[in-house]
Amino acid sequence: MELVAFDLDGTLLNRHQRLSNFTIETLEKLNAAGVYYTIATGRTHLAAMPCIAGHDFPNWQIFKNGVEWWQPNAQEYRHRHLLDQTHINELLAAFDTHAITPFVFCLAEDGSHKVYHAPLIGKLSDHIANELGNHKNMSLHPISELSIDSKITNISAMGHPEYIEKIVEESLKHDHLTAYSGGGIYNPDAHWIDIHHSKVCKGSALTELKQEIGAETLVVFGDGDNDLSMFDCADEAFAMDNAMSHVKQAASDVIGHHDEDAVAHYLRKRYYL
Repeated sequence: MELVAFDLDGTLLNRHQRLSNFTIETLEKLNAAGVYYTIATGRTHLAAMPCIAGHDFPNWQIFKNGVEWWQPNAQEYRHRHLLDQTHINELLAAFDTHAITPFVFCLAEDGSHKVYHAPLIGKLSDHIANELGNHKNMSLHPISELSIDSKITNISAMGHPEYIEKIVEESLKHDHLTAYSGGGIYNPDAHWIDIHHSKVCKGSALTELKQEIGAETLVVFGDGDNDLSMFDCADEAFAMDNAMSHVKQAASDVIGHHDEDAVAHYLRKRYYL
């Protein structure tokens, strides 16, 4: 039995941040063939929902680089290695220094999601706030209301590449934090950053899922730094042609471009779909 896992942005999604019709048809064929597959993304569950509309991924799904799991059939969440306010206080100052608005994602007691943010700075922060505000199971709050006992899943933001990189460097000074960044897929001047507990990553989540379902091999597809942990633990790892050179070097092989349905074409050939 194989476990097949896909990154979303820059991998399974096209340039419109959506599944193409060809990819949707391919996933339906993959499901009918009995292959166990899932997604492993840095996006939150709610942020990923519009992107994967058109196909119901039936198995455990991995979000926030492994912090959040979602089982669609059982409507069940799992969360791994949450943070609290004391973990992030020093880091929040770095966001303020570089004039980037942090969005702190928290899990409420009733299972809903709350996001706390500093004052919005620039169009990128406005865009994030507008997108998050459209989710019925998520509410936005000023960061001054973040309590000491909040259950924090991650911090996310977007900004100029130079300043995002400085915040990555600051976060890596803290042993309990890890940070991923990237950009240029949809807007060359807008880089994203995602920060969460250092004990969780895509690789550890997929290793756990592989053991849970009794899979013998793990096959993964990705394009970014946050995919390298799953490349490390995979039996086969495929990088996209649009990936950076060091990601390609870490892969078993390189396939085509994310905006040309490369993953779907590969799946059809591999599984005779």
